[in-house]
Amino acid sequence: MRDDALPPDPFAGDPDDPARALDSPDEPVDETVTSQERAELLADLRDLAVYQSLLEQRAVRGVVVDCAECQEPHYHDWDLLRASLEQLLNDGRMRPHEPAFDPNPAAYVSWEYCRGFTDGVTATAKRALTPQN
Repeated sequence: MRDDALPPDPFAGDPDDPARALDSPDEPVDETVTSQERAELLADLRDLAVYQSLLEQRAVRGVVVDCAECQEPHYHDWDLLRASLEQLLNDGRMRPHEPAFDPNPAAYVSWEYCRGFTDGVTATAKRALTPQN
């Protein structure tokens, strides 16, 4: 994974890091990725590469995800999303990152939109290659 793809942790080395409150020393943290999760993450990374290649040229900057915790949309540029998935794959968890600053919602699409767009492109290409009677 490319560590330079993610912004640096602003609290790195800070003994008063507010994220320390999230860690409970009494509870062990299992950061291993199961073989099924690994396969799913690798598939997501392959899909992401296809989505980016098809949609970036159409001025789509990345993917929007509706957060179940805060009920807000989270905007992920292609590179940030790739780096986050790679970190999850390698480390078993994602490092916190800064949200996009003042994103243009029209420049982001959902994962489902990406999948549907790709399916449409694939179906159109197959029809174009099929001999017409």
